[in-house]
Amino acid sequence: MHNFSGVNGDSLFAVYDGHGRDGYNCAQFAKENLPAQMAKNIRLKRAEYAPKNGDGGYGSKLSVGAYEEACSLAHIASNEAMHKSNRVDDSLSGTTAISIAFHDNTKFTVCNVGDSRAIVGQEIISGDSKTRSYRASPLSRDQTPYRKDERLRVRNCGARILSLDQMEGLEPISDDWGDVNLGEEIDEGGDPPRVWAPAGEFPGTAFTRSLGDMVAEELGVFAEPEIYTRDIMKNDKIIVIASDGVFEFLTNQSVIDMCAKFQDPLEACQAVVAEAYELWLQYECRTDDITMICMFVDAAAVPTSSSPVEATTNGWRPEIERTLSEGSRPVRTFMSKEKEKNIKKQQSMRTFPEDSDIDISTLITEKTDEEKESIAEAIKASVIFRDITDRQRELIFGVMEPVDVKKGDWIIKQHEQGDRFYVVDSGKFEVRILSDGDEDLEGLGGNLVHVYDGASGAHPSFGELALMYSSPRAASIIAQTNGKLWALHRVVFKKILDEKSDKQEVAKILRKILARKGLRTSVTSTIAGLMKEISYDENNVIVRQRDEAEGLYIILRGNCGKF
Repeated sequence: MHNFSGVNGDSLFAVYDGHGRDGYNCAQFAKENLPAQMAKNIRLKRAEYAPKNGDGGYGSKLSVGAYEEACSLAHIASNEAMHKSNRVDDSLSGTTAISIAFHDNTKFTVCNVGDSRAIVGQEIISGDSKTRSYRASPLSRDQTPYRKDERLRVRNCGARILSLDQMEGLEPISDDWGDVNLGEEIDEGGDPPRVWAPAGEFPGTAFTRSLGDMVAEELGVFAEPEIYTRDIMKNDKIIVIASDGVFEFLTNQSVIDMCAKFQDPLEACQAVVAEAYELWLQYECRTDDITMICMFVDAAAVPTSSSPVEATTNGWRPEIERTLSEGSRPVRTFMSKEKEKNIKKQQSMRTFPEDSDIDISTLITEKTDEEKESIAEAIKASVIFRDITDRQRELIFGVMEPVDVKKGDWIIKQHEQGDRFYVVDSGKFEVRILSDGDEDLEGLGGNLVHVYDGASGAHPSFGELALMYSSPRAASIIAQTNGKLWALHRVVFKKILDEKSDKQEVAKILRKILARKGLRTSVTSTIAGLMKEISYDENNVIVRQRDEAEGLYIILRGNCGKF
């Protein structure tokens, strides 16, 4: 917002990161309401100061303390307005808010509620004036239970501080969280401490301040911002405000270093967001909200101030100006346990590069008759399996991989390349489709269109086209319950079909027979295709003397005798 609070040249930049079921609406509400509340309170403060300044008050300059007080009251008022609004349900939803207000031509004020972040890149020129680099400095501190002061504050309001693993009894309960500075230190494992009610598995917020979150507010998760004001300095060149999704795997310094490579701040934003997105996919099973504003500061327009203005309100002043340590350690360098589990599951399923040389015999696992029957039932109506031989069918039974799944597992994701066909042995699996152009804001996979149920006795199957060619999946398949699947890889299936089959052997024998009889050998493949494989047990009678002839027999395996 430009000309903020009615003053020419003043501006406000803000990022809102919603969370919970109604988080999107909470963020939109804050976006519309909070700047208006800030502008209103700043104007009221100016009117209050007008008699002292001897002017009309509209453009009166405020002391740092007065400006920060106006911003703080605005956050509290916006939070109350959200609680009362009929547009949003903020009982277990809310939003973070990080903003920078530029005012009085020389200053900016940072307001932070939550775990989004503001940083500044300051130019450092070497002695020869040729080498330029940028030093990242924080303009905000993440408000999370990692911070000892925040942890103690919410505990005094009755909150419990536990990670998800501790809540589920997978890890011993401990308070060994230290006082982690997430701008430069590592959160190993992606299972942070969270805020919980004294009795109950809610609200589970990984931050200690927010707008909304009415239930969590009783536990100390309130909307009072931490505020920091200082002068714009000559060496301030890059200012970034962004949601925590940007900084999960990128440090403050690495973000500034990336931005410094560009002349256009929009291009800098696009590069950082793309990098953050790729890192989320590498280390997680999902991506967080990734929102960023980048500002390049025009040195010619910056006043000559060279030292920060120290404000006196809201605490937390000495450490804000400290410089981040050298290096580019991310907030987190380890995969989440969920991601590791998914990777192990994928690794347990065999991988086969296209055109790989596969020994089918090494892939066969024993199946019970019941398991073979369920697979046979699932594939009998498929055109792809219609013309396979009995031997090929047995090979397919043998190479089918068992896949144990848990409730909530994504078996197939829409638009990803497919390489496997699946048969449902047990469990329920929902089919969800995301319409073209729609975003999966809730992470559900789109609209529910069908449910495969292994208990139906029909043993349904899905992903058949993946056996023919690699193409994007048309829908997502998600496990509604624990269950079991049988999986067949495209490369293995093609290998079975491409192997020298019995019918190829039959065609050879037919060609010799037809040639000896002086008949056309060009019809060999047609006749071979019409022949059917039949198995006989020992001592079975195949034909009887004087019976009417029914067809031609070719012996492939075993011995037959005339009597």
